[in-house]
Amino acid sequence: MNVDMENPIVCDPVTGVCEIPVVTPNSQKLETIAAVMKPIRVIYYTDPICSSCWGIEPQLRKLKLEYGHLLEFEYRMGGLLPDWSYNSGGISKPEDVAHHWDEVSQHYQMPIDGDVWLEDPLHSSYPPSIAFKAAQLQDDQKALIFLRRLRELLFLEKKNITKWEHVVDAALVAKLDVNQLKEDYKNGSAEKLFEEDLELGRQLGIRGFPTIIFINEDGYEQLVYGSKPYKDYELAIKRFLPISKKKFYDNSLNNLMAHYPSLTVKEYAELSNINFLIAKETLEWLCSNNQLKKTETKNGNLYSLRLWNM
Repeated sequence: MNVDMENPIVCDPVTGVCEIPVVTPNSQKLETIAAVMKPIRVIYYTDPICSSCWGIEPQLRKLKLEYGHLLEFEYRMGGLLPDWSYNSGGISKPEDVAHHWDEVSQHYQMPIDGDVWLEDPLHSSYPPSIAFKAAQLQDDQKALIFLRRLRELLFLEKKNITKWEHVVDAALVAKLDVNQLKEDYKNGSAEKLFEEDLELGRQLGIRGFPTIIFINEDGYEQLVYGSKPYKDYELAIKRFLPISKKKFYDNSLNNLMAHYPSLTVKEYAELSNINFLIAKETLEWLCSNNQLKKTETKNGNLYSLRLWNM
């Protein structure tokens, strides 16, 4: 695969961006792809190893619960780390990322253990990105569960998600056909889709992750660049649909876990509109009473239904 971008994986916690070199955007391209099934199409450029993308999971999950009836999400892979044949932003080898990830974890209040870069470092983010495209070939919703599990394996469990055994783990959780996933991964079908994502990203001028583009039926767009507070994503919707109504959802833990069977403390706090410490106490109490499974890291925990981590 020929890619001419250099892709530093240092994410700025202030801007909330994992940034790549600037590419001149092509706004005309947005108009040609804005065929929305719902009032607003959402193109989300991300990467399986993007720590800032992990940082906005609470906001995205809430957005889908409140405004999912208006939004048609489209997940695309950005190619954050082709390989280590560059030196940018002080990052030239895997060990350089470890401390950075620990700092980012504290900033976002999302558990990230940077020790994976010391213990079993990834050589590239391309293999898990291509695996995600293979999952999309089967089912878009299962692919999102697959991506979520890949990130949990990487950020919390320190697993090198370029290795097929961990891809299989995520595929089983998402109830994907593992044999078909492997076939699509190896025969070039998924890689072709990944290359198309990279090409579209260049045409759109995508220069960092997360990048979320809201596009209305007339092709006009609102860009939310980097990790932002929830109100910024909500404002992008309101600019297109000022009188749109958000759905009021049942924010009980039982209902939240019916939608999202694994939650960090920050996610639970955001989705249930409660204080972070109260959210943590609630999850810890349920865990101590054997109602939830806890995945512990030095920078925070993940709480899940027992069927999630098989």
